[in-house]
Amino acid sequence: MFLNYNTKITMETKYADSSAVRRAVENLRRDLRKSCLEPCPEGAKTRRGGSGTGPEEYAPESADAPPEIRLTDEETEPEGYVLECAGGRLEIRAGDALGFVYGIYTVSREILGIQEFWFWNDQAIPRKVGYGIPEHWVRRSKKAAVRFRGWFINDEVLLHTWSVNSRPEEPWEMAFEALLRCGGNLVIPGTDRNSIRYRNLAASMGLYITHHHAEPLGAEMFARAYPNLNPSYEEQKEKYHSLWRGAVEEQKEIPVVWNIGFRGQGDYPFWENDPRYQTQESRGKLMSHLLRLQYEMVREKLPDAVCFTNLYGETMELYRDGCLEIPEDVIKIWADNGFGKMVTRRQDNHNPRICALPPEGCPGTHGIYYHVSFYDLQAANHMTMLSNSPEFVREELREVLRRGMNDYWLINCSNIKPHVYFLDLIARLWENGDADVAEHRADYMRNYYGKADAERIAGVFAKYPEYAQPYGEHEDDHAGEQFSNHVARILISQYMRDRESRAEELLWATKAGSLKEQVLWYEKLCANAEKNYEEYLLECGRIDAEIVKYHARELFRDSLMLQVRIHFHCFTGAWYVCQSLLAALETDYQKGFYYAGKAREHYLRADQSMRDREHGKWNGFYANECLADMKQTAWVLEGLMSYVRNLGDGPHYYKWQREFLYSEEDRRVMLVMNMENHLKDGELFALMKERFEE
Repeated sequence: MFLNYNTKITMETKYADSSAVRRAVENLRRDLRKSCLEPCPEGAKTRRGGSGTGPEEYAPESADAPPEIRLTDEETEPEGYVLECAGGRLEIRAGDALGFVYGIYTVSREILGIQEFWFWNDQAIPRKVGYGIPEHWVRRSKKAAVRFRGWFINDEVLLHTWSVNSRPEEPWEMAFEALLRCGGNLVIPGTDRNSIRYRNLAASMGLYITHHHAEPLGAEMFARAYPNLNPSYEEQKEKYHSLWRGAVEEQKEIPVVWNIGFRGQGDYPFWENDPRYQTQESRGKLMSHLLRLQYEMVREKLPDAVCFTNLYGETMELYRDGCLEIPEDVIKIWADNGFGKMVTRRQDNHNPRICALPPEGCPGTHGIYYHVSFYDLQAANHMTMLSNSPEFVREELREVLRRGMNDYWLINCSNIKPHVYFLDLIARLWENGDADVAEHRADYMRNYYGKADAERIAGVFAKYPEYAQPYGEHEDDHAGEQFSNHVARILISQYMRDRESRAEELLWATKAGSLKEQVLWYEKLCANAEKNYEEYLLECGRIDAEIVKYHARELFRDSLMLQVRIHFHCFTGAWYVCQSLLAALETDYQKGFYYAGKAREHYLRADQSMRDREHGKWNGFYANECLADMKQTAWVLEGLMSYVRNLGDGPHYYKWQREFLYSEEDRRVMLVMNMENHLKDGELFALMKERFEE
């Protein structure tokens, strides 16, 4: 049979009223319209094929009955499906709503060629008259390697302000659809207010809802509900209980995997708000009590509910010290450190790197919270891909499965688009239990960049972790763009606040005893990174010139080449920050001012590089990049320029202006200090550039 534009989809299933199934069916109809030529209007010319972009590209009319896709019930494994072509009809058979959803998206992928990240990678979808399916063609699902598997759409600052088709919810719909296409079934649909705003949408598409580790039971944060009260459990027990019971009541009609725990009123420990708990024993005792209390609240309303708790950061230390009691059937979630290594995360300058894997034979059920994107204000990646290799990620996750941690995988995906390559790889792992990295990369490049350009792009893509800048002694200590922004801002702020002291915030990275020594440490790393990324950017440019297909070139510029450009400009800017601070520390304030201006230019170029890749539906996508925030680094540098200008040219601000604006003879005649308005910093910097860059 041939699926074509007129394909009829009928639902002869008890799940016909399921919103998840109905949405997936509508998406399949949309996919058929995207991939199949429209029948020829009366009197119009016809063409059999083409891109579908021309006004005359129509499929011929046919007197035959339209092809049919029929949804029917069959007893299968949970979430399972069977696809079978027989008697000129394609049947999708399943035993539950998610089985139908996965079966529908399998038709879209395997027959129409529409990939998991078609929206996020602007997949070029050729239009054909029809797509043939052999008689007796069969596909049967297999059980996924991981029971609950999904994404945490976290630090979602880009999605938060971006709309598609003037609909702010459409990016979220596309995120949830991509997750389902990847075989996912679980999501935290945003952070804080977004998680509440979008959870019903996610549930309506067939996903289980779960919760941020700082938001027990998905309840409203205490500090938001009661902004004028001290967020101490000891002082406000009943108010906490009311929030938790309310959260259970609000979500009891949708599928939820329930988070129980008590971290605090933000992404930090509760004892920072309550000095009563200063020992591991006292902290563990309270947390153990609250775990049991929340568990019983959920089970009272939903006896079969699935609950989990996060052994994250400081909670891991409590568990390892034997200070935490967890109900027996609660899934224990172990977390990586934000860089893909299964050890506890660094908290400020505290970096114990405790193994975040259960001991061999550890009883109970286990899962992971894993990052392909992370925000730590130190060295992580948010706007760029994970700087550790896919081979490294594969080995970590294979060890996770070997330890029996297959009940729950939650992947921090932030704004999705910068991280689709790793998300695609991990989806293969959670489905199959393993993945061949080279084979996956080749498939990924063919699927999105096209056969003509796949090999050359795969080659340069594979080199991304080779150019990553190490900053420490561990195998996962490779810098993302936060290292070239946050560390630079820390050093600038320390210089302006107290140049006689080192920046204590950097003790996680270097034990240098003075600010100058810290700057010299940073300068060495940034110089190497600038050199590496300049070389890599040139290599990307050579590949760009060789790409055959227009679509592949545009996607390459939107993805890898953009990320390399961000790294190059941010590390170059960071190197200039070091030159500025070193000059200023030696009281060469003119050079300090000039180098700060050069640094500012590079951070603005990094920001502009992102804005330059906003086209079509991506208009405004990068406008709210406010975490690494390269434009803020540029703004901080404006402050440094003004500060060192004050030191070197204040309080009257005429000497530098005379030096760079006046001729030699006019500078020597000092009858009037200046005959023009005082130059602003940017105007003075432009004159310095003319002099220093001749």
